[in-house]
Amino acid sequence: MGYAVGSYFVAAYIYPYFMNQNPEQLARDEIDRQLLACGWMIQDKKTFNLSANIGVAIREFQTSVGPADYVLFVNGKPVVLIEAKREEEGVRLTMHEDQSTEYASAKLKYINSDPLPFVYESTGELTRFTDYKQQQIVQEIESRLSVCDKIEETITASLKQAEALRQSILKKRLKGN
Repeated sequence: MGYAVGSYFVAAYIYPYFMNQNPEQLARDEIDRQLLACGWMIQDKKTFNLSANIGVAIREFQTSVGPADYVLFVNGKPVVLIEAKREEEGVRLTMHEDQSTEYASAKLKYINSDPLPFVYESTGELTRFTDYKQQQIVQEIESRLSVCDKIEETITASLKQAEALRQSILKKRLKGN
């Protein structure tokens, strides 16, 4: 049994290969396996071809703040960042969110892109997902609602002022002034 990685065929059960790996590399191997099972083509940062597949995952893709473990492209457009962590870090994945956010917001080398909207921190066994696009939408809605709240406050104050003015005019009319 094996699977394709880029243009290479890798045996799925090569125990001596796995025995000499550090925990981070073991996590990357599990992430590779899962990406391949979902139809992603995994490529190396030095020899990538974004038109080789609808979904291309590039390992160690260089950003302006350092290499991101994976940047995933759909139809040539970068959309996902995956930060791989060793399995022991699973209970502390949220502690790595700042690092992932920094990579996702950074400029990608060779490609002009906006910040990546979807970010994962993963051990290969445990995965945390953040949808920054949805967070931006929520922030925009909250911003617009706060403007609506200010308008409502202004209208309420103006109505009170208009009522006081009306009462004053009626009082003056009744007194005959």
